[in-house]
Amino acid sequence: MVVRDYNTELTYIERISANSFRIKKGFQPNMNVEGIFYANSRLEKLMFDELRNSCRPGMTGGFLPGVKQIANVAALPGIVGRSVGLPDIHSGYGFAIGNMAAFDMSDPTSIVSPGGVGFDINCGVRLLRTNLFEKDVKP
Repeated sequence: MVVRDYNTELTYIERISANSFRIKKGFQPNMNVEGIFYANSRLEKLMFDELRNSCRPGMTGGFLPGVKQIANVAALPGIVGRSVGLPDIHSGYGFAIGNMAAFDMSDPTSIVSPGGVGFDINCGVRLLRTNLFEKDVKP
């Protein structure tokens, strides 16, 4: 596990819009893709408070902040695109709660994880499957 002070950790996180943040490769070892998370002001405070608290002296092992978990998912074999923290993101159990990722199934090293954390109430986020293709909905 990489141990850095809070200000150094912040150099790996970049605000890209009012409600989105990029987690740069290198934040956690072996990241294959960047991470991104979406948060309103209250959730933003929670995410950064988790990170700040984890950087306090003596805070090793056990709890891992949501941004670290998003970065760890970005290091999984076969991940494509980005490791994404949806607007319900918070620290979980390996995968952050609200963490989403896609994997290249043609890559024999890829993982299959139908539910990174579980199949509970989804914290208000829903999935809708259609038979539409990108070309059908692209402006």
